[in-house]
Formats: sequence, C-alpha cells, structure tokens
Amino acid sequence: MKIIQQQLTINEQTSGLRLDQALCTFMPEYSRSKIQDWIKQGFILLNDAVPKPKIKVYVGDVLQLDIPPTTKTYDQPQQVEFDIIFQDEHLFVVNKPAGLVVHPAAGHASGTLLNGLLFLDPDLEQLPRAGIVHRLDKDTTGVMVVARTLEAHAALVDALQLRDIKREYVAITQGVVTAGRTIEQPIGRHPVDRKRMAVQENGKDAVTHFSVREKYRSHCLIDVQLETGRTHQIRVHLAHIRHPLLGDQVYGGRLAIPKGISAELEQLIRGFKRQALHARRLSFAHPISGEPLSFTADLPQDMLQMIEGLQKDASL
Repeated sequence: MKIIQQQLTINEQTSGLRLDQALCTFMPEYSRSKIQDWIKQGFILLNDAVPKPKIKVYVGDVLQLDIPPTTKTYDQPQQVEFDIIFQDEHLFVVNKPAGLVVHPAAGHASGTLLNGLLFLDPDLEQLPRAGIVHRLDKDTTGVMVVARTLEAHAALVDALQLRDIKREYVAITQGVVTAGRTIEQPIGRHPVDRKRMAVQENGKDAVTHFSVREKYRSHCLIDVQLETGRTHQIRVHLAHIRHPLLGDQVYGGRLAIPKGISAELEQLIRGFKRQALHARRLSFAHPISGEPLSFTADLPQDMLQMIEGLQKDASL
C-alpha cells in the first residue's frame, strides 16, 4: 500500500504551466491522465481550494497532495546489494553497482534499487518513487542521492530543476577525442525506436561538458559534467559526436576492434558488455540544513581493469 502526502510550491521552472503539466514535472513517474484523475477526485488542492486540471499555476502557488493508498505489487521491500556512502534522517547517498535497475518497470518488477531502499527504510513508501529523485541507467555505476522525508524530497526536486546539483562522471570513449568541449544538442525520443533517445530538433535542451583526462591509441578517458539530466544524455551526446562510450550496447554501434592492439586488450574490449560510464561525484546543498555536501564513489573494478589495459597498450 502507498499513500502520497506532500506539499509542493510552484517555482520559476513550472510557473505558467497548467496544473496537471506542472505536477507531471514534479511526479514524472505518474501519467498525466492519472494526475488529472486525482485532481478531479479532489486529492490535490491549489492554495487550499479544489482546482480544475487545466488551471495555470504561478510562482508561490502551493499544492497540497493527499492521495489515498493504491496497491503496487512491485513496491515490495527486498534485500538488494548496494553500498551506502552516507545517511542521515533526511538522506541516503548510495553507490549503485552495474546491472542494478533503479526502479521497477516492464521486465524488472523486482530486485531494483527501489525495492532495496524500502527494505532499508519502510517509511520511504510514503514518498514518490521511495525518495528517488534522479536515476542512473541499469549499467551505469556510481553516486545517487535519495530523499528520506517529504521535505527533503521537495527540496532535492527543486535543486535538480534549478540545476543546483553538480553531477560529475568518468567515461571511456571509443576513438581519440582531440579536446574537451561542450555539447549542446536537444534530446528526445528516437523517431523509430521508442526505447532509444536521439538528438532531435524538437527535443528538450541538453548540455554536456567534458574534458580529456588521458588519451590512448584508440580510446580516451574523459571527465564529464552534466548541466542538464536527460535520459541517456551522456551516451547520446558522445555517440552524436562519433565517440560513443566503450561497451555501449545501444548507442555504440558495431563492436570495433582497433588494429594493432594486444591480444590482452582485445579480450578486455570484447568482454566489456556495458557502457563505460561511472557517476564519480555528486555535490549539492543539504536539503534541510543547506550545508554543502560532496560525495564520491571509486571507479568500479571493471573500468579500472580496462583503463590499466589501455594504458599498458598505449605504452607499447
């Protein structure tokens, strides 16, 4: 069973939107039709009054959510393996391993990070997505922050929308990138394959900054900083400039084995079956105290092994 009781305040990013559209930005896990249904049933108040779904909202408007329990069979506590970097009464900061899906979806009804969080703290059932405010792809590793209270959840959602949470990644590209740059290309659903994202003229704005840390014979180790947080953003942007991430099974194209590399490195490349992407650092203000926080997660063993192999090959 799950109940949502939350107060939200309209900010500049959602000001001028229809009520249902604004709520969709705060609660992307729910469909607009579901949100409209809640409004019609009186479960959502706007400035202490029952609103119409299409009314516009503006900065400072206060939304009160009091949505009764619904049964979701996949929101079950389960013991799931992941490391906790930090925790207090308001937050979890976790290090997500490769292969762990963040929240239940088609084909992944259990064994997710969400299920594991509910096992650690059953009270997270009261929060949207059990407090998860951002996500990493299944095969991306690294740091994530999770809210443990409604107040912390609202503050972290606001911070993400205002781009006040700094996210830094480490990645390995295919091909040698000449220099770092900023990629500013809008991203939307692929016009044919709806499971993929692509650079689209009518997509949402997306900005990725990266710098080159090390160059190898046919690959690069890069540091990446996200300014926006679109689905698959780093993977799509790097593929767009023809330097997809090593091991990316969706955007990497056909596996390319560089000529002249050692047999050892070839074996490493063939065996690397996930995108070489790690969320290394997450920096933000504590949602309650305002204290500056910064958390890091060490590179996982498979990326360390790949980097060692690339360095060794480059020195030959």
